[in-house]
Amino acid sequence: LKQNEVRRTYTAELGVRETGFNKGKRVEEYLKAANLKPGSAWCAAFITWTFKQVGIKAVVSGYSPNWFQSNIVYKRDDNINRHYSASAGDVFGLYFESKKRIAHVGFIDKQDGSYFITVEGNTNEAGSREGDGVYRKRRHIKTIYAISRWIK
Repeated sequence: LKQNEVRRTYTAELGVRETGFNKGKRVEEYLKAANLKPGSAWCAAFITWTFKQVGIKAVVSGYSPNWFQSNIVYKRDDNINRHYSASAGDVFGLYFESKKRIAHVGFIDKQDGSYFITVEGNTNEAGSREGDGVYRKRRHIKTIYAISRWIK
């Protein structure tokens, strides 16, 4: 199942850490997958890299909002997707008021009550959008702005 391949791929990356700011052997592979220069923010590039590893046709982009042009299965404050059911490998986006856009993305791994367990690149223990590695996070459903599904 493609979903299991995606989950295995992003889970295997847990523990990857930067060596320098947005740098490091693996981080630079993520950036290259999204056609970004070394030193760029890489949360979205991590998504691109993961999907490329398992041959899923998706957005090739390091720009977070590009993951929500289509395939949207949930949007906060939107009546159409109230009954979203978490699926491993779905891509979530966090909206940052300071940027007036989605400015951090990651993978939903599973749901735990009102929380999503996620796997995200370029974050940290505190859940920052400018972190130092790939982490598993626990995010309240109310903090998630949008979710898109690329695995058919």
